[in-house]
Amino acid sequence: MRKNGPDGVEALPSVGVDAPAAPAGCRRTLVERARWQWRPADGGDPAAQVELFLAAHGLPMHDLARPATGHDPSGVCGAALYVSAAAGATLVGANPGAANPAPALPEVVVVVYGHTPAPARSCGSSSARTRWWCGDWVPSWTPAQHADAVTAVRAAIGRGDVYQVNVVGHAAARYDGDPLAALRRLAALPGARYGGILTGPGWAIGCASPETLVELADGRLITRPIKGTRAATAAGRAELLASAKERAEHIMIVDLERNDLGRVARTGSVRVDELFAVRRWCDLWQAESTVSAAVADGLGLADLLRAVCPGGSVTGAPKLAALDAVAALEPVGRGASMGALGWVAPGRVDLGLTIRTAAVDAERVHVWAGGGITWGSDPEAEVAEAAAKAAPVRAALAGGRDGAT
Repeated sequence: MRKNGPDGVEALPSVGVDAPAAPAGCRRTLVERARWQWRPADGGDPAAQVELFLAAHGLPMHDLARPATGHDPSGVCGAALYVSAAAGATLVGANPGAANPAPALPEVVVVVYGHTPAPARSCGSSSARTRWWCGDWVPSWTPAQHADAVTAVRAAIGRGDVYQVNVVGHAAARYDGDPLAALRRLAALPGARYGGILTGPGWAIGCASPETLVELADGRLITRPIKGTRAATAAGRAELLASAKERAEHIMIVDLERNDLGRVARTGSVRVDELFAVRRWCDLWQAESTVSAAVADGLGLADLLRAVCPGGSVTGAPKLAALDAVAALEPVGRGASMGALGWVAPGRVDLGLTIRTAAVDAERVHVWAGGGITWGSDPEAEVAEAAAKAAPVRAALAGGRDGAT
C-alpha cells in the first residue's frame, strides 16, 4: 500500500499474506491467484457465488463434511474470505441498514492463494520508517444520540418487539501516509485471535478480533460468542462473573447461536462445550462461550454462511427483528465491522467476527464499536462500554501520528 494520494490506497499483491487465520506455515509462500468482489448492485446470491468461484479455482466447498484431499504444495492453498454485516443481512433477507461510510470497500471479497517457490516479502519486513499521520476522530453520532438509541431499544423490548439488540457506533479520522503499519499494530493487539489485514484497490481492513464466528475442526462446527465486558482488573472480573444482567444477555445469545448451528448440523449434535468463560482482550475482560455441532452431510459453504451471517452476538434476538431495529437506529452502515473475515479451504473454515476492526479508504480511517442492549441496560454505561472497546483500536491507529510509524 503506497502513500495516500490521488489514486487512493492500493494493494501490494507481492507482500506476504496477513489474512486472519491463514495457515501460519504457508504465509511467506502464498501468492494471490484470483480475486472476486461483490457489491449489492452486482445482484445475485453472494453466498452461492462465493462457493461457485472457489470451486472454479480448485477449492470445492460444496460438502464440508467430506475429508480434505491431500495438500499440493505447488497448487492452490486456500482463500481469504470477507463478508460484511450488510451482506450477511442480505443473505437472510433483512434490511442491510444505512450506507457504508467507506463506499470503496466491497461487501464480499474472496482472494484465492497458491504457493510460490520463493518466500514473498513480509508486510512487516521493511526497516524503512514510513510517514503516518492520523487526525482527530469524528463520530457519526454524539454520546447523547447513542444513549437515545439505547433507550429506543429498551422501549422496543418493553413492547415485546425484541429481546436484545446490538447497537454500534462509528467514527472516522482523516489520515496521510501509509496505513499498513498502523493496521499491523491493530492486528497485533493482545488477544486478537483473528489479527490480520486484507487489502484491495482503494481500501484495506485491519482486524484484531478475539471472536470466532464459525470454525470447522475435526468434523464439528464451532462458534464462540462473546457478550459481557468489564475492565481487566480483579474487581472487574469479579463484577463480570457476578452480573446477572451480563449473564442473561450472554445466555440469550448462546441460545441464538445454538439455533443457528442447529440449522446446518447433524440432528441432536449441538452442545455447549463451555459457558461464560472470562477471557482477556487488551485491557478488558470479556465473557465467551463455546458452542459446537457435528457438520451435516452435504453442507456447503453457501448454506453455512446463510446460517451464521450476520453473527448473533452483533445483531441480537430474534435476529431478523434485531436487524430491523439496527437499520432504523444506526445513522451509518457497519462497513467492515460486525461481519466475517478469515480463511476457507476444503475441510477447513475459520472465520472471525469483525469486531475490533478498522477500515481504510483513500481519505479516512473508520472504526466501529458497540454492545448488546437488554432491558437492564443503562444508556450511559452502554456508551462508556463502547468507548472502552474502541479505545485500544484508536490507540493502535494513532501511533506515530506526529511523524514516522
